[in-house]
Amino acid sequence: MIGVADTPLRSGLPRALAADALTHVELTWIEKKVEFWIRFGREAAEQILDRRRRVVSFAPDSVFAFVRWTSNDYGTALSRLDIVRAVGAGERRQTLPFVRPGGDILLRADGWPKVERVLQFIDAIEARGIDAMDVSPDHWRHVHNRLAVGEAPRAYDALQHRAFLLRRRIMP
Repeated sequence: MIGVADTPLRSGLPRALAADALTHVELTWIEKKVEFWIRFGREAAEQILDRRRRVVSFAPDSVFAFVRWTSNDYGTALSRLDIVRAVGAGERRQTLPFVRPGGDILLRADGWPKVERVLQFIDAIEARGIDAMDVSPDHWRHVHNRLAVGEAPRAYDALQHRAFLLRRRIMP
């Protein structure tokens, strides 16, 4: 007999996963139809649901990039990239499809041209030897705001990153 904790929710997530302190992201991969993936982030756990779907989980305060792309008979139907900070229990959060219970959305890019630009920014940061998940959340907000008004964001360099890491050590 299946217990209540084992029965899946409407999202497909088992109830036990939905009730813990982690942030869970449901990923789907159906070649050239639905492609959801994580561009960067440190996964705390992974659960394979079937050969096309899995759930990856992130600890509170970790940052990850969630990319969603879908197509239909006429071409691309959705291109979206969200950079999200996983929230802890009791923290305010924003809802996001396929992300339970939600998170702090630092950057949102809709449409392939904007998604591609953000992917290029991520690549540029990683080319400097900086892990994208360790970048200051304020920088991701800056990139979001600049893209929203059609301006080029400032580059994130090693000096800014060092300052952020030092500030993070002394701030609670």
